[in-house]
Amino acid sequence: MPARSGTAHVVTTTRTCNGKVYRSHLLRRSYREDGKVKNQTLGNLSHLPEPLIEVIRRSLRGETFVPLGEAFEVVASRSHGHVHAVALAMQRLGFESVLGSKPSRERDLTLAMIAARIAAPHTKLATTRWWHTTTLASDFGVADASEDDLYAAMDWLLARQDAIQKKLAARHLSQGGLVLYDLSSSYFEGTCCPLAKLGYSRDGKRGLLQVNYGLLTNTRGCPVAVSVHEGNVSDSTTFLPEVQRLREVFGIEQMVLVGDRGMLGHAIIGALREQQGVDWITALKSTSIRALVEEGQLQLGLFDERNLVEITSPEYPGERLIACRNPQLATRRAHKREELLLATETSLRAIQARVQAGRLTGADTIGVTVGKVVNRYKVAKHFELDIGEERLSFQRKHAAIAAEAMLDGIYIIRTSVESERMTAQDCVRNYKSLAHVERAFRSLKTVDLKVRPIHHRSADRVRAHILMCMLAYYVEWHMREAWRELMFADTDQAAKATRDPVAPAQRSKAAHTKVNRRALEDGTPIHSFATLMAELASLVRNTCRTPSAGNNAPTFEIETTPNPTQQRALELIKQIQV
Repeated sequence: MPARSGTAHVVTTTRTCNGKVYRSHLLRRSYREDGKVKNQTLGNLSHLPEPLIEVIRRSLRGETFVPLGEAFEVVASRSHGHVHAVALAMQRLGFESVLGSKPSRERDLTLAMIAARIAAPHTKLATTRWWHTTTLASDFGVADASEDDLYAAMDWLLARQDAIQKKLAARHLSQGGLVLYDLSSSYFEGTCCPLAKLGYSRDGKRGLLQVNYGLLTNTRGCPVAVSVHEGNVSDSTTFLPEVQRLREVFGIEQMVLVGDRGMLGHAIIGALREQQGVDWITALKSTSIRALVEEGQLQLGLFDERNLVEITSPEYPGERLIACRNPQLATRRAHKREELLLATETSLRAIQARVQAGRLTGADTIGVTVGKVVNRYKVAKHFELDIGEERLSFQRKHAAIAAEAMLDGIYIIRTSVESERMTAQDCVRNYKSLAHVERAFRSLKTVDLKVRPIHHRSADRVRAHILMCMLAYYVEWHMREAWRELMFADTDQAAKATRDPVAPAQRSKAAHTKVNRRALEDGTPIHSFATLMAELASLVRNTCRTPSAGNNAPTFEIETTPNPTQQRALELIKQIQV
């Protein structure tokens, strides 16, 4: 009986030799001859790549393959992962209901602007261009929005500021709890805004108009409210209105306010004493500390065996003074002072050489030149100057320098909170929690959200812009907390309550290990917030179609499969809880 043609297939065999595993792939033909099934080896495919062998195997089974470009084509590819992460965070936070209980076009636009501010901060016009390169415009339903639509949504947002911040306060502030407050500033582009004034620039932009804004947060630094002021308003004048808002608008009758030494002076504290249920934590200025030492109410010998001591003073009736000394801080301050003194002496010697050479004469002219130098490094008080028509001499005030050096590393916390309610150690910890507000300002201004420079001209638009940036930080703050394990942040936050509050902050052992090896336990890289958002942005949504059907062919979408890091980041966002 003649042989039939038979069918071809790939046979894979495995064998082990000397502990090594060998796989072979043979192309065989099965046929029937004289009523018996026989196999014929047509070739050895073992040298081919595994993916190609799988294609051959599937082809022999009858599958038809065509070139990828003929099967479908990608007509659009938009970044998706970072937008999806922000949208998930907003969903977990119930952020839509925070902005407004009823759906509206303005609410959708505001949500989209806040998400865009977190993902890639731009001007409003640039935002309407940028978000079409991602899935943000379509997912948030704002694909047809114009710049004017965004400005209208900002006006809507500002009108709802009190209601929004009242909801946040109800979430994150409690009766008798801590409230942190600090003030910062940002500079303007332009001169038309009535809020724009010359003032103390925290951006280091001397001579530029600026606006001031104060931030209220809870003890962990979660933002609750923001207020906007003219650029020349002092820190202290903004404080009492915030207390009034906390009591009258937010309904917080009992609280402990934490503000820095420039915020809570004698006049402000005097006004706080008249308000029942309001306590405070702040710190003394260096001049007040020096007065306590000179009057013998603070003896430096108390720090010989400990770094924290609680004292009282008739100058501060009904208050607790908690004196701390940090040796590491003392060393840094001494080193910094010496650098400034040496830099000033170098500049003064250059001026002195000009005077001696006759190139600089006249007491007034010499004095103005010297003043610029000593004021540059802020150490004029440490030099004794002798200026004449044709002479200049200087020397250090060694006694004054030594007196200041004695107080290096010493700071005093001032509080009205009774010891039964808060230990001295907790008072120090709570004052240091102001670092959370400073971190918020850094994120707002430079790191992520970039509130500056401000381009808006009307006062209300500036207020709306800063409010929107604060709300963006609110979402980002929760994302950062959720992503601690993937970032350089310390996950052991509970240990802060037991660490020495005066000693320099120390990371936990696990955090040290993570930072030193720059990787997690599984070897994946550690991220900052920005790089993790960039990692997620590599997840894209592709819009595809079949090219053979022409331009009118229906489209379908395929999203990138997340890698383990991206998948974990999205899972952590889903665990956010308010």
